[in-house]
Amino acid sequence: MTAVIYARYSSDNQREESIEGQIRECTAYAEKNGITIVKHYIDRAISAKTDNRPEFQQMIKDSDKKLFDIVLVWKLDRFARNRYDSARYKTQLKKNGVKLMSATEIISEGPEGIILESVLEGYAESMPPAILPITKSSGGLPGAYGFLHQKLLENQPWMRVCIR
Repeated sequence: MTAVIYARYSSDNQREESIEGQIRECTAYAEKNGITIVKHYIDRAISAKTDNRPEFQQMIKDSDKKLFDIVLVWKLDRFARNRYDSARYKTQLKKNGVKLMSATEIISEGPEGIILESVLEGYAESMPPAILPITKSSGGLPGAYGFLHQKLLENQPWMRVCIR
């Protein structure tokens, strides 16, 4: 199987290390699962709240050429931060025979996977304002994810119940 990696960060306040970390984790996932990476698509300082991302759009166009089987992202929120764009572009990828995969979120193929993916997409769409101050202070590095997760749990008591 062949894959491309799509990586991005949202603002000028984040650093290139964010992209390097995403690529490193996606590459490790690909190697572990026998997937050959054929290209990287990278958008810098562009939010996934919009689909107006040059490399993202090029990747979607290239999916029609049958050059790869998988779009690999560090987390699904790298692909889209709104449910409409997520559904729209995943459908387009599917029509082109390409699957979207996350290197860090284990999502099964069955009904449970559909539900989990929907929850993750809703979380990505609704949570960015709550994590903005934390991501700015951490530089947006993937290694800060555990810290972000803990901070969100501390600040959102209702989430502790959902995650247990």
